[in-house]
Amino acid sequence: MKRPTIRDIALRAGVSKGAVSLALNGRPGVSDATRRRILAVAEELAWRPNSAARALSAARADSVGLVLARPARTLGVESFFFQLISGLQAELSTRSVALMFQVVEDQDAEIEVYRRWCSEQRVDGVFLVDLRVDDRRIALVEELRLPAVVIGGPGHHGGLASVWADDAKAMVSIIEHLGSLGHRRIARVAGLPGLLHTERRTTAFHEAASAWGITAAECVATDYTDEQGASATRELLSGPTPPTAIVYDNDVMAVAGAGVAAELGVAVPDGVSLVAWDDSPLCRLIHPPLTALARDTFAFGGRAATALLTVLDGGPPADVEDQVPVLVPRGSTGPPRGA
Repeated sequence: MKRPTIRDIALRAGVSKGAVSLALNGRPGVSDATRRRILAVAEELAWRPNSAARALSAARADSVGLVLARPARTLGVESFFFQLISGLQAELSTRSVALMFQVVEDQDAEIEVYRRWCSEQRVDGVFLVDLRVDDRRIALVEELRLPAVVIGGPGHHGGLASVWADDAKAMVSIIEHLGSLGHRRIARVAGLPGLLHTERRTTAFHEAASAWGITAAECVATDYTDEQGASATRELLSGPTPPTAIVYDNDVMAVAGAGVAAELGVAVPDGVSLVAWDDSPLCRLIHPPLTALARDTFAFGGRAATALLTVLDGGPPADVEDQVPVLVPRGSTGPPRGA
């Protein structure tokens, strides 16, 4: 007689094989009612665990996961994630740990990936990025008992390890630079709303602007793409009282903004000063080169990987504050005309 399998139980109980695996292994991730139904079917079929398979499943997967819930087209031009992933992989490779990478449409799809990876024991742990103000992933990975490091906390990562830099202080340094040059009409082309770092930057932007007596401080939300960065810049510079300085939440939008300024005949920096959030070769190669926030994103990724490896080795989850990005003034910022 054929030995019953997890697939047989799943078909009889009307659930996925992943749900069966969670229930049979006593792991969280399925409801009590579903767990009871699965166990009843397993008993009915006289299912018994395969000792060889169980021994294999208990071994480490030697891989960790990273899921990005962003439009895939935005990743091909954003240097931050390339540098971050390179830093993660460089540190992980010292321990022969692979990095599984997947791009999904939204957080619901991201959560399903974590459930699947966990049920199939595909990864030993995960990195969580783009933390949201009310983020469901923190409770989920804690429920699944899936080791994780939150990249970009702080203070919203529950009991998980976290590696982060102070975005608020970085934003204050930008406003202080522009304010000291005499700018009083400053706009910001921001990233995706709802992301924790976007909201933290927005709060710091308005508070620092108020402290400098800057009465016009407008934020425009975008999806980080050059198209929306260009569109936001065109709208700002074509208004009745255009800003004398614009801060961009990434390098790609800042470069696109510089192109729009040239198209409209607005000189940089005499007509408008431009600042990019993450420094990159793009910022240094255009004319004039862009004032930008610089940090070692490669090393930042390496520290995040070290934090996750520490947890996988049984160490305590660390809360690591990285260095604040440093503003590098270049030719794209100067005093506003008439100052």
